[in-house]
Amino acid sequence: MKKFILSLLTFFSIFLFGGIFSQTANAQVTVKVASDIAYAPFEYQDSNQKWAGVDVDIMHRVAAINGWKLEMSYPGFDAAVNNLQSGKVDAVIAGMSITDARRKVFDFGTPYYPSSIVIATTKLNKISDPSQLAGKTVGAKNGTISQQWLQDNQVKYGYNIKTYADGVAMLAALKTGNIAAAMDEYPVLSYAANQGEDIAVNMNPVVIGYYGFAVMKGENADLIKGFNSALAKLQADGEYDKILAKYGATPSKAKPKKSVYTIASDNAFAPFEFQATNKQYTGVDVDLLNAIAKHEGFKIKWNFVGFSAALNATQSGQADGMMAGMTITDARKQVFDFSTPYYNSNLTVAVAATDKDKIKAWSDLKGATVGAKTGTASFDYLNANAAKYGFTVKAFTDATTLYASLRDGAVQAIMDDEPVLKYAIAQGQKFVTPLPAVADGQYGFAVKKGSNPELTQMFNDGYAYLKSSGEYDKIINKYMESKQGTTNKVNAVDESTFFGIIKNNYKQLLQGIGVTIALALISFILAMILGTIFGLFIVSPIRALRIVARIYIDFIRGIPLLVFTVFLFYGVPNLIQMITGHQSPMNEFVAGIIALTLNAGAYIAEIIRGGVQAVPAGQMEASRSLGVSYVRTMRKVILPQALKITSPSLINQFIISLKDTTLVSVIGLTELLLTGQIIMARNFQQFYVYAIVGLMYLILIEALTIIARQIERRIK
Repeated sequence: MKKFILSLLTFFSIFLFGGIFSQTANAQVTVKVASDIAYAPFEYQDSNQKWAGVDVDIMHRVAAINGWKLEMSYPGFDAAVNNLQSGKVDAVIAGMSITDARRKVFDFGTPYYPSSIVIATTKLNKISDPSQLAGKTVGAKNGTISQQWLQDNQVKYGYNIKTYADGVAMLAALKTGNIAAAMDEYPVLSYAANQGEDIAVNMNPVVIGYYGFAVMKGENADLIKGFNSALAKLQADGEYDKILAKYGATPSKAKPKKSVYTIASDNAFAPFEFQATNKQYTGVDVDLLNAIAKHEGFKIKWNFVGFSAALNATQSGQADGMMAGMTITDARKQVFDFSTPYYNSNLTVAVAATDKDKIKAWSDLKGATVGAKTGTASFDYLNANAAKYGFTVKAFTDATTLYASLRDGAVQAIMDDEPVLKYAIAQGQKFVTPLPAVADGQYGFAVKKGSNPELTQMFNDGYAYLKSSGEYDKIINKYMESKQGTTNKVNAVDESTFFGIIKNNYKQLLQGIGVTIALALISFILAMILGTIFGLFIVSPIRALRIVARIYIDFIRGIPLLVFTVFLFYGVPNLIQMITGHQSPMNEFVAGIIALTLNAGAYIAEIIRGGVQAVPAGQMEASRSLGVSYVRTMRKVILPQALKITSPSLINQFIISLKDTTLVSVIGLTELLLTGQIIMARNFQQFYVYAIVGLMYLILIEALTIIARQIERRIK
């Protein structure tokens, strides 16, 4: 009997624990992923109110392959990023371009879609070149690559930039004529055009990177691993291509027109191209172009002939392209077509280590001979400044003889690209760089002007992929960081600290607060006039005036200021266009003033009404009994007392109006809040940026409050 009971207990134990283990083994991992709200064809609601798009389909297939329980939310791009940073979701997939700034905050999966941006206009307003945008306004969504591209090229093309929270508002502004053009992702604008929107794309797209699946840096490594493996499977079996085709998002790729492309290069320009100990050429340029060729599917043949010879070979057609740390200049653009810049470089002067105490300024080079390679930016810079500083320029054809001449004393100094000289010093050259580096420019891959456009396009596409995947950084660090402890960074203030953000952006912040103060003061002065008029209307003995005042007050107070501002800026011009057939764009500052004035005026009218009614009725009767008219009595007797009574409430309304200026950012007016958001979109330092903006508002409001209280005391 005991054996039977023991066997029974064993059976139930196995059954019970086996079920628990089975449930545990079969339990799904829940993955919360946030996305954009309206970014067709990547994520949008279809006619059946179901979420669809490239990102949506890819994410669902990735989850299915990994056995994840997927919970997707669509709060919009900015909110999705904020939710990820606050830990509300595990990941973001929202057409999110991979950038160096974002890599500091997020870890990305394998890049899954090429990100190309383009400028679009309305169909009647055909613009085929950015130079045609001079003096006009171009819109972009906040925190996007398009916004960054417009900022980087604003001085060059002379346009103005307006920032929007989402694509819906931006395209609405384009259609109503508030902006002349809009810049966004090429597939997004193409999709909108195919849906019948009044949009035309007459420019070539600019490939600037790739989209990535993002998690917080250092977290959820398993999600990245699962996404990468699933994406590889989708791409291998052709399902990925089917998803792109389903939404008309198949990217156009350049195809090679030659079996092999000949590439000319320098032969001694370490760390960009140089001969290693195994006699094979290597370096940044070599590895970079080899990786691009592999990704884009074309073959290359290197020809390391020296910089000047490479220039001649490319110009004469003996080489199809040139990759040799070649600085992009206006003069060279007349002869060559350049790719996207792939490296930022400075120029610097080197002298023998024994002369480090003799050369401390450019003036110390007077009477000296300074060497540089012919045809380079260094050579051009030295010639341009030789007379100014009194030195003689000596030309060299390659770096080997240039550096040897400095070692042997044939020249007293040399000038070359900063990373090249630092690399040489790290390799044991007895040189020092005593003078500050000179801002030079950017390196580019070059072809003869008008020839091999597909080669340039393949370079750009491949470079964008390498940048997004992180392979570009590995190549740079292989030859620079590991050798000399330096990387290719722009000389800028670190924006990861509170004071760093202020130091790097104080001019922007001051401009933003200037707009905020102007909005608040102008709108409040106008609102005081308007509010006083309607406040007197509502206590008037004339019934018609009371009705008009009540309609205005109830209408304005019944609509949220945010909704009213958007309606005024977008809706009214659209209505005028529908009636007249002509665009009637409204200036955003004027629209903000009108919205704030009408809103505050309604509340001030009620404050004035309360103040007038608080004055004893006997004073009106006494004044009228003395033969004083109603209007004169109100102006001389009642209203001054009402203003004294209502002064605390009016001061409070002014503070409210000042804070309400933040809502005007919705129409693209760059006041203080939107200024902060633009800065934050670059550095992702929400706490510091919002703290700075909040502190500025606090200081401003406190200062104005003190002034207002002084005015109140004088009134009383």
